[in-house]
Amino acid sequence: MHYLRPEYGYRKIHAELRREEVDVNEKRVERLWSTLGFMSILPRPNLSKAAESHPCYPYLLNGLWIGAPNQVFSTDITFLPLANGFVYLVTVTDWFSRYVLAKEISNTMTVDFCLEALDKALQIACPEYFNTDQGSQFTSVAFLNVLQQRGIKISMDGKGRCIDNVYQERGWWSLKYEHVYLHRYETVKELRVGVDKYFKHFNYNRPHQSLLYATPNKIYHGITPKYSKGQYKGFEVKKAKK
Repeated sequence: MHYLRPEYGYRKIHAELRREEVDVNEKRVERLWSTLGFMSILPRPNLSKAAESHPCYPYLLNGLWIGAPNQVFSTDITFLPLANGFVYLVTVTDWFSRYVLAKEISNTMTVDFCLEALDKALQIACPEYFNTDQGSQFTSVAFLNVLQQRGIKISMDGKGRCIDNVYQERGWWSLKYEHVYLHRYETVKELRVGVDKYFKHFNYNRPHQSLLYATPNKIYHGITPKYSKGQYKGFEVKKAKK
């Protein structure tokens, strides 16, 4: 039932079982839920927890006109379920095109896998702005130094404001509901292969409504989409500044 309704916690699962006349008490469902490593896919509190000694930066993107690739990159961490537990996923996304530049999967929340994703993204291009949340991974000296050394303007979400990084959230929603929740991955290796396959589809083949049904790859690399005659007049694709 968890895979049919991944947004449910153990209490709602218990209610569904009772509705189906399964004689089981809530405590047993909770115990089995914990043993199997299940959890609701709804956002978890403090997934990226701030460290008091780390610096925080203001949010710089309010009112900013984002008109070309490589102007704003963002990153964040989410979790992906396995049959017996979960792992963490970090992605780096270009805001203008929704192109996912880099991704890494880890079974821990250390800064290392975030730095690996950042390095891969910066090998592709160096943005003007880089947006994160106030989690300890992104406010660490190691992470901030990489951005500062390249003269990148650092922007951070307001506390508790997931909408400040909405493009990351939307990309994860697509990954989870269009792929991960349709499979039952047993191992990290299997999940990694599946995520790699999905993001290739996401970048190169999946039409995005917000991009007038073009793909992130076309928008990121300045390739004008082919539309039917007269459709979406005035749409212009700007090439990235390298």
